[in-house]
Amino acid sequence: MRTCRLWIVSTLALLFSLSSLLAQNTPFPEVKPEAAGFSAERLNRLDKAMQEAIASKTLAGIVTMVARHGKLVQQKTYGLQDIATSKPMQRDTIFRIYSMTKPITGVAMMILYEEGKWRPSDPIAKYIPEFADLKVYTEAGGKPNLESPVHQPTIGELMSHTAGFTYGSFGSTPVDKMYQQSNPLQAASLREFIDRMSKLPLVYQPGEGWIYSVSVDIQGYLVEKLSGKPFPDFLRERIFIPLGMKDTAFYVPKDKLDRLATIYTPDPKGPGLVPVPRDTNVDKIPGLPSGGGGLYSTAEDYLHFAQMLLNGGVLNGTRILAPSTVALMRVNHLSAQLMTGKYGIGFYTMQPGLGFGYDFAVFEDPTRFGSTAGKGTFLWDGVAGTWFWIDPTNDLVFVGMIQRVMTAGPTPPNMEDLSRALIYQALVDPAK
Repeated sequence: MRTCRLWIVSTLALLFSLSSLLAQNTPFPEVKPEAAGFSAERLNRLDKAMQEAIASKTLAGIVTMVARHGKLVQQKTYGLQDIATSKPMQRDTIFRIYSMTKPITGVAMMILYEEGKWRPSDPIAKYIPEFADLKVYTEAGGKPNLESPVHQPTIGELMSHTAGFTYGSFGSTPVDKMYQQSNPLQAASLREFIDRMSKLPLVYQPGEGWIYSVSVDIQGYLVEKLSGKPFPDFLRERIFIPLGMKDTAFYVPKDKLDRLATIYTPDPKGPGLVPVPRDTNVDKIPGLPSGGGGLYSTAEDYLHFAQMLLNGGVLNGTRILAPSTVALMRVNHLSAQLMTGKYGIGFYTMQPGLGFGYDFAVFEDPTRFGSTAGKGTFLWDGVAGTWFWIDPTNDLVFVGMIQRVMTAGPTPPNMEDLSRALIYQALVDPAK
């Protein structure tokens, strides 16, 4: 009898576990636009703009998803996943999301923050002793000089790109050239990456500048060190599996390669696109899992992640973070002296109204720089054109996926700003 009861309990537990997993992987319920406050007619303008980008051969393919109040208002696919084979873009097409990896790494850091593993005011060197002797590059009388930082860069500064690191690929300073020579992101492992970074100077005094940087790759190493688990394993176990992000990883398994979108760049000979050669190791786990730009994902997977954040850290009954922790991530952590337009990257210029939290840009006051997005919207994008935003004021999430990098040719249209304008002009009943 006891054996029978144990069998029944075990079976019920298994069924509960399977039902929970199925719930996590269930697509968002779909509603008509009007039920979520949108004008279907006006929302068609987004559809038209995306189709025009395909027809003009500016982009090969696009996936867009719009959710409001946790329900899918619009999901569309446009164009091709691969031009050579004429394979249509699909809802489950896999994209290299590059810097949209950063918010995911940030959430991993905040999970550890909730476990008491670190504080924003902690010096990075407390957990990475190799960084204890970091110097700041300066020039005096035209001669290079290395001086001690006024204070050790902190984890809070690391997560807001104000610690003094750089990328090396976006600037032309002497420190950028040192990065190019050292090439830390080409290291064979996170351990070797940290060793290379420990020998490079900071480009400014911690807290006195904002430069987009390898800071989030350093966070990936911190996640590994503080958790005692390989970084990819931590993401998979603590974020991807709980949220049902079944296609998100640092590589694409062989049985999913037929769903991987080709990355394109403008054809230097004229209108059109040419493919970027695919990484031959795309189906292998990388030695250096880049917390700043290494993940592959789908639009739907990322919608799960973004909706979790919009919900205050929970999705389908699975809690990843507390609401107060999400609030700490999406509040601006930059001082007014860093928000004058002097600093920025790509479409983002830090200015009054636009700041930066922990691994997100934050619209403190969207109207100050001409946006109709809701106050407190937080967002980021990827170098191959993927983009998203989360709008707590309007309870709205948008995810857009394309694969186009700039190496030559005319500047592409700003699909992010275009889509944002078209979404909000269609939101005609925000109270609904």
